[in-house]
Amino acid sequence: MAHHGHSEACCTVPPIVGKDYKEKGKYIEINGMKTYSTGPSTATTAILIIYDIFGFSPQGIQGADILAHADDSEHQYQVFIPDFFFGKPAEHDWYPPDTKEKGEKMGAFFQGPAAPGKTVEKIPGVIKEITEKTGGTIKNWGAVGFCWGGKIISLVSTEGTPFSAVAECHPAMVDPEDAKGITVPICILASKDEDMNAVTKFGEALKVKHFIDHYSTQVHGWMAARSDLEDPKVASEYERGYKQLLTFFHEHL
Repeated sequence: MAHHGHSEACCTVPPIVGKDYKEKGKYIEINGMKTYSTGPSTATTAILIIYDIFGFSPQGIQGADILAHADDSEHQYQVFIPDFFFGKPAEHDWYPPDTKEKGEKMGAFFQGPAAPGKTVEKIPGVIKEITEKTGGTIKNWGAVGFCWGGKIISLVSTEGTPFSAVAECHPAMVDPEDAKGITVPICILASKDEDMNAVTKFGEALKVKHFIDHYSTQVHGWMAARSDLEDPKVASEYERGYKQLLTFFHEHL
C-alpha cells in the first residue's frame, strides 16, 4: 500500500526558471565521467541523480539545484549527476520512435550505451570516488532516476545497495518483478504516458515503504529533459514534483 504522507510542500524551493537557466554548481570528474556537482560541501547526505537518455539538460540541472538549494537548513544535500553516456546521449528527434529509422537508432542506443548493466556496474565506483573526493564528509546516500534512470534505480536498490532511499520519476521499462528485490524506501512519480497497470503492480509487489503519485496531465519526461518550463502549468507540476522528492528524502535520509 502506498504511503500518502508526501503531498504537502516541504519547504521553499528556488523560483522555477523557464529558459536560460544559470547553473549553481560546477563540473568535476568522477570515474572518468564529467559530473555535475551542486549543493553545500558541508552536507553529510548526498543524492546521486541518474539522468534520462538525453543526458545533461537545463531542466535536469535545475532540478539538481532545487534538491541542493531548497530553503531547509535541517536537510541539506550534495547532489551529483554523472555523464554515464560520455557526452553522447540519445538525440531528442529519435523520440517518439515512430519511424523505422528512429526505432532502430533508439534500439541501438538501448542495447549499447544505455544497456542497463553497463551503468549498474559503475555505481559502486562512482559512490566510492565521490566519497573520497569530498573528503569523507558524505555519510548517507539517496538516489533518483529519470525515465531510463528509473530502471537503473530499480536495479541498484536491492540487497547491499549503497542507498538509504530512492526515487523514480516517469520511469521507463517498469517491471513489477524488479520491485520484489527493492530493499529501501522508494518514491515513484509517474506521468500520463507510463503504463499505470505496470506501475500499480510494481507498487503492489514492493515490500518496503513507498509513495506513488500519478501526474495525469504531464508527459513522460516532465521533470527532466522533455519539460517545457515556459508553460506555467508544466512549471507548476515540475515544482510540485521536486517538492515531493524533497519531502520524501527529508523523511527517509
